[in-house]
Formats: sequence, structure tokens, C-alpha cells
Amino acid sequence: MSRIRQHVRGSRLATAGIAATTATLLAAALSPAAGAADRPTRATALDHAAAALADHATTLGLTGAQDTAVRDVIIDKDGAQHVRYDRTFRQLPVLGGDFVVHLAADGSYRSADRATRAAISLPGITPKVSAPQAADTAVNALRASRPGETLKQVKAKPELVVDALHGTPKLAWRTNAVALDSLGNPVARTVITDARTGVQIDAWDAIETASGDGSSLYGGTVPLETTLSGSTYQLKDPTRGNTYTGDAANKTDLCIFGICIVRAPATLFTDADNHWGTGTGADRSTAAVDAQYGTDTTWDYYKNVHGRNGIGNDGKGSYNRVHYGSNYNNAFWDDSCFCMTYGDGDGSVFGPLVSLDVAGHEMSHGVTSKTARLTYSGESGGLNEATSDIFGSLVEFYAGNSSDTGDYLIGEKIVRPGFGRDALRYMDKPSKDGNSADYWSSSVGNLDVHYSSGVANHFAYLLAEGSGTKTVNGVTYDSPTSNGSTITGIGRDKLGAIWYRALTVYMTSSTKYAGARTATLNAARDLYGAGSTEYNTVAAAWSAVNVN
Repeated sequence: MSRIRQHVRGSRLATAGIAATTATLLAAALSPAAGAADRPTRATALDHAAAALADHATTLGLTGAQDTAVRDVIIDKDGAQHVRYDRTFRQLPVLGGDFVVHLAADGSYRSADRATRAAISLPGITPKVSAPQAADTAVNALRASRPGETLKQVKAKPELVVDALHGTPKLAWRTNAVALDSLGNPVARTVITDARTGVQIDAWDAIETASGDGSSLYGGTVPLETTLSGSTYQLKDPTRGNTYTGDAANKTDLCIFGICIVRAPATLFTDADNHWGTGTGADRSTAAVDAQYGTDTTWDYYKNVHGRNGIGNDGKGSYNRVHYGSNYNNAFWDDSCFCMTYGDGDGSVFGPLVSLDVAGHEMSHGVTSKTARLTYSGESGGLNEATSDIFGSLVEFYAGNSSDTGDYLIGEKIVRPGFGRDALRYMDKPSKDGNSADYWSSSVGNLDVHYSSGVANHFAYLLAEGSGTKTVNGVTYDSPTSNGSTITGIGRDKLGAIWYRALTVYMTSSTKYAGARTATLNAARDLYGAGSTEYNTVAAAWSAVNVN
């Protein structure tokens, strides 16, 4: 998945801005409407947050050399406000500089969650290592991550940043290296390099993977909202931000991280009678039915369950590309196009990767990108992947589709006999896949993020369903605990509510498992009260996976 810094409204710690904000707050306080039950608007929340930044600059580690930019705004039903910021230092992005300001309903400052508490201060921003040197390091790292493969059209784009994710803040190069593999499919890696010594600090894969009506591959006959244009129907949904699905014509692109070598098409699917697909892969529109259905269902889940208006919470629809690449065993969300892309699979290991939980998984990467933006490396990367597994499963349960019933198996519809098991991952006991961690240990952060995610997936299952043997929708689970405890679950709805609030209000880019425990406890406290059954079960479920 690509990561592109979002350019959004910022707030400078300038005297004029503080004065204007103070005047606004005074006017509001003197207004006859002050104290009314109306919830604050986004604009009001931004004014309150700007005042908080000015008043609490020292607490937040802000200095005259830093600027801030708003990433997201959450307003609770009781009027409490949570404004999420990115920060720059002398106009350079600060990795791990993000923070969330928490405000009461009246706009008064409550607290803040910061990705790092280290002081962001550098003696200079002139690198000793050149951009071409950083690019070479990243290209070598990309090649090393694909041993035995011949990569084509390798490109790298360095960006100077301040790295506050890995100890004392330092000047660094963030380099995005991209290429095409032997089948012409994209591969990408993000590499962080010390800009003074040239030493590689960290690296991670940059494509986040999962590894009318329509007759779908996996979901049976499903309803679709479409657009009539003349006498032809378009697979475009005007009720969900004009989300649409197009045919990538088995082509690929390398338009990741702003580097555009070629962009695969997304030729809009059309139909004469508004009955789409045949339920088999022989009709190219069948996979499009699954993709559009997955987008619709994920949109509805986030809106109806969490009050989120689209992936970006702005009412704007994304789009899908199906039939991408050549036997491409992957699906991914890409911020740079705000789109979902699905491969057809090779037919032996995977079928077309357009199943409902895969759609929910990948689109949830977009939600994470717009909120906590958990760094795709180490423990935070495991939490990023687990977030998508959790919400992908909850989307599947939400759909209530008898042809694809909800379960705690990830990707069970897309695997083929050549894969060797019946799902990509298992939330009740993650180690059943042969690689994932059931419990936290100090080495978990060294695992691939698809395997370190097991700790949070296991926590989520225990929180919802509890420990021991249980059958849900015909699937039997048997979930153990690290400490021999017995957990009684609180249900999927409460799991989703707690994890969504933790993600959107309390987690930051650097959150690790200990921080996730704190974030979810804070969320449970907000939703159900400190000392409630829900709060205590969150604590017990984390302890059951050895996060104490």
C-alpha cells in the first residue's frame, strides 16, 4: 500500500492566529447560544484545537521551528472533540510526530496522545548522505527482500524527513523503492536511512497485502446500486460517493509514492440490463460484482455501525480495479489513487482475491491511513494488519450473507488446494497458520507484520467470543490463553466499537502492543465506564495474550 503524506489544513503558532482564535472563543462564550446542547462543528473543533495548541505548546513539544497539519477530527455524541495532527520540523515531515488533542465539549483542553515524547530538535537539516546514495541503499534493500527474482524498471524516490520513530529524533531519508517483478506485477519497499551516517534504520514492504443485482463468485446474487447513462448501466454507485469498479485489463501500474511509470486502466464496467455477472470467472464482470459488493458493504458497515462517512470520512467514494496483472496473487489498497486493486490469483494457490473479508481488510487499511496511520513495521505494523483483519471479519459478519457467512477465518473463500490450508489466517488461534504469534513476546516486533498481527487478532477473538471451544456459524473454534485464564466474550459489536474508538481517538503512528492495551482500555472506559464488565474484559483479554 502506498503512503503519501496528506496535505491538509494546518495551524501555525502565530500571534495573529492565537489572537483570532481567542476572539472567536470569547465571542462564543458571550453568545446566548453558549452552553446549548448542539454538538460542535468541525470548524469549531478546529478553532478549539488551535487554541489548545497555542496554550499547551510546551506540553505538546511544539516549537517555533514546527508546524502542524490536521489529519482527522472526531466529535463524540456528548460534544467531546479529538483532533489528530501531523507535524513538520522546518518543513520536513516528522515520522512519529503525530499526536491527538482531546478536548471537552466546551473546547477546553483535556489531554493529548503523542506518538513520541522526544524533543524534536536538530542542529541542522543538511544531509551528509546524498539523495542518490539513499536511493541506492533502498534499491539494494528492495532487491535483497526479493532474493532470486529479476526485478525490472527499478526506481527510487528519497524524501528528507525527521525520524522520531526510532529513538532520538534524527535527520533521515525516507526512500520509496518500486519495481516490477518477473510477471510484471508491482513490488515496493520503504527504507529509512540515517542522513548523516547512511546506516539503514528500518525497512518494510510498502504494498499492504492480505497476502440492479449481480451474480458474484463468492457471495451469491447480491444487490447493486448502479447509474443509468443513456440506455446503458454503469457499475457506479451514486448512493455511496460514486464508488465504481473498472477493468484493469490484466495490466499493472507503478504509480506508487508519486512515481508513475505506467498506470493500469480502470475501464468502467457497463451493462445493458442491470443484471451483472454470471457467477463464474468466464464473465469478466463477475469479479467486478464481488468487488463492488465488497466496497458497498464496507461503506455501509463503517457508516451504519461507526458513523463514518466513507473511507476518508468525507463522503467521497473510492474505486476498484479488477483483473489486475498476470495471475496476480494479491489485493491492495493504494492511497495515491484512493482505490482498491484485485488480482485474479494463479488458480492453484489463490482464486480471484475479491472476497468480502479481503475487501473489508484492504479498505480498512485506508481507514487506518486516514486516522492512526500505524507505521507498517514492527509491532505497529502488526497492529495495522490486525486492524484490517478485525474489521474485515466484522464486515463479513455485518453482511449477513448466507453464501459467505461471517467467521474468524481470513481469506477462506480465496484459497485453493495448492495453498495447503483452508484460510490465510486464524483469529482464534493464530499459530494454526504455522507462522503467526498467539501471544506477545519481546521478539514479536521482529516478525513479518502479517504474523505479528496474530497477538491482536487473538485478543480480538477472545474479547468478542471468549476462550475455549465454541461454534459460530458452523465453524468450531478453540481459543487458548497464555495464562490459563477463562475469558467470557462481550460480543462482536462491542469489540468493533472499542477497537474503532481506540484506532481513531487514541492510537498514533508509533503505537505498540502495550500502547494498544492502553488505547483500548481508554476506549472501553469512554464507551462503557471504568470498572465496567467491558473494561475489565479488555484488560483480561490482553493479559490472556501476554500484553500486561
